[in-house]
Amino acid sequence: MIPSERHITLGELQRLVRQALEERFALPLWVSAEIADLKVNYSGHCYLELVEKGGANGVPTAQARAVIWRSHYPRIAGYFEAETGQPLGAGMQILAKVLVSYHELYGFSLQITDLDPAYTLGEMERQRQQTIAQLQSDGVWEMNRQVPLPAIVQRIAVVSSAQAAGYQDFCKELAKSPYRFRLTLFDAFMQGAAAEESIISALCAAAARAEEFDAVVLIRGGGSRSDLNCFNAYRLCAHIAQFPLPVLTGIGHDKDVSVADMVAHLALKTPTAVAGWLVERMEEADARLDNAALQLHDATTALLHGAAVRLERLTGDLRQACALRTARENARIEHWTATLPDAVRAYLERERLRMESAAQTIAAHAPERILRLGFAVVRKDGWAVTSSGTVAAGDRLRIEVADGRIEASVTQTTK
Repeated sequence: MIPSERHITLGELQRLVRQALEERFALPLWVSAEIADLKVNYSGHCYLELVEKGGANGVPTAQARAVIWRSHYPRIAGYFEAETGQPLGAGMQILAKVLVSYHELYGFSLQITDLDPAYTLGEMERQRQQTIAQLQSDGVWEMNRQVPLPAIVQRIAVVSSAQAAGYQDFCKELAKSPYRFRLTLFDAFMQGAAAEESIISALCAAAARAEEFDAVVLIRGGGSRSDLNCFNAYRLCAHIAQFPLPVLTGIGHDKDVSVADMVAHLALKTPTAVAGWLVERMEEADARLDNAALQLHDATTALLHGAAVRLERLTGDLRQACALRTARENARIEHWTATLPDAVRAYLERERLRMESAAQTIAAHAPERILRLGFAVVRKDGWAVTSSGTVAAGDRLRIEVADGRIEASVTQTTK
């Protein structure tokens, strides 16, 4: 058991820690970290939560509280935003000049006295290049540019904010054209910490209805350079690169090209430029239709002229053929007219001779002549008897001879 006279109080321990830190870190240090959280309170002091992440899962391996006193905050924040084009915010990588401090009640903290904007810009560019390399490694870099764009782009899914000035400009520019575009807005945050996830959700919603659209337009108005940062994020750019419809971007940055612009089917500078391009494409399609109509008219005219010429030639040929055929038929009629009487007389003579021959044949086989030769017709009940088996003894028979009839009775039949 430790003797009570050897212990120290908690306050004494805290003072010893503070004294050690103040002696060890008497001068300011440059420290790199990520801003996990940032708040400016009513008094003007800026309180930050700094972290250092490690590993693929991004779990913090170090964490510390920091403060920028109100006497320094306007200068530091203003200079940082002027150089980087974006205000201080969560998720940024910073290089801060800090004083290490320790308080008996509040513990370890850092007082930020300066920031190096160049470090943040370099880190943003590093992350941008890392996104490009990863997309190329995944084999999706060219995928959206390979998606065929329809000749007529009228059914458009628009991913933007309904309140964004860029979206309003886009709609107004299309409305000035003589063409009818069907726009479907998929509302999303276009800047801020929630922008990336919001845009991805909007793209997923549009992809679920892909058969209803010809293309997707991703637009936003102008803004600071920081607003472009989410368009360099890997997840968002991967969704754009692999989207099933052509993606047109008008993100509104004249100098900077985002990774989203690079992987999209077509990148234009502003929403108004996107609308102008769509109208120009419709004008080109309209011109092609006009040209096709003109070509069709010319081809039809030429075809009709050729058909008329052929019809006229065929009409002449038909007249000539009809005249020749009529002449031949008239000659045949004249020939038959001349030969028909003789042919009729010859035919009638042949028929007379044939009739005489038939009459002679009929006369030679007449029943009366046969009866006169000594033959007789025996009938029973009006029917001629042709077999002895058809009569029996006692039957009454009628015998017809050349000059009359004989009634007889059967007394006996033999075979």
